[in-house]
Amino acid sequence: MGTTLAVLIGVGLTAALLLWPRLRRADGWKATVTPLASIIGSGFLVLGPVLDDNFGVWAPLVMAALCLAAYGFGAAIRFNIARIDTDPPRHARTEQVETLAAWALALAYVISVAYYLNLFGAFATNLWPDAPDSAARWVTTLIYGVILGAALFGGFRALEGLEQTSVGIKLAIIAGLLAGLAVHFGQQATTGDLVINPAVTTGWAAVTLAFGLIVTVQGFETSRYLGNTYSADLRIRSMRWAQWLSAGIYMAYISLLVFLFPTGKVPLSETAIIDMMGLVAPVLPPLLIAAALSAQFSAAVADTGGAGGLVQELTGGRVRPVQG
Repeated sequence: MGTTLAVLIGVGLTAALLLWPRLRRADGWKATVTPLASIIGSGFLVLGPVLDDNFGVWAPLVMAALCLAAYGFGAAIRFNIARIDTDPPRHARTEQVETLAAWALALAYVISVAYYLNLFGAFATNLWPDAPDSAARWVTTLIYGVILGAALFGGFRALEGLEQTSVGIKLAIIAGLLAGLAVHFGQQATTGDLVINPAVTTGWAAVTLAFGLIVTVQGFETSRYLGNTYSADLRIRSMRWAQWLSAGIYMAYISLLVFLFPTGKVPLSETAIIDMMGLVAPVLPPLLIAAALSAQFSAAVADTGGAGGLVQELTGGRVRPVQG
């Protein structure tokens, strides 16, 4: 009962803060939402069980290394934003390499959005135990249509509005999740039931897995392609805010989670976190499904906006963001 109450209080207080009109209208917050939507996207809920299952008690250290690596990449992007804002002359070969890389990123955004929305379909149909195999793909297709319609008829501001709402839902639920985990952690510590799992993935396999998980803390680069809407200075500052906030959330989440569940307690899958959190509080599974759906949706919208801005830049404005 205490854990459920903590979850509901965490959700309620965070939702009240994020609904505060002054915050919702602030350009700084709106500019922060886009990178934040991508950073805390599909990876957040999947990451916890993966780290716990593979790295055990060392998972918080791996998570810290991922956050530091991401912040380093973010620093490079922030330098890029400031440098491009001054419009310095560049060597022709540099221009060619950057253009090639940018087109590769545009394609990566297409794949990324497809991945996010496929996860959306997987989590959505988790609510329907007897769903046919094609149900998740139909859900994915439907949400593609929603994003496309919003972009075509409302432009970037419509996408940003969808993004802000879905990020607000996601953050409120994550706050409830962290509150519930903290209370459950305290209860387990009091009774001596915390677990210390050893790392089962070591050596080169651990290194390659860690590199693969960088994608779960990535997404800050979307700020780079919002130049039509926000100044370089605001994009740089808001990217930092998004990375600081997401790092704090990730570290708290992993540091609590890995001491609560023995390795193998729940089979590792895309939706393993749902089953794990059912053991913490009965209210968490439906909330986490809502968080998962909002996470995939907001990340897909953020990358859609980033891709549109990137294609406009690459085509010299001949293709507008909404067309991209």
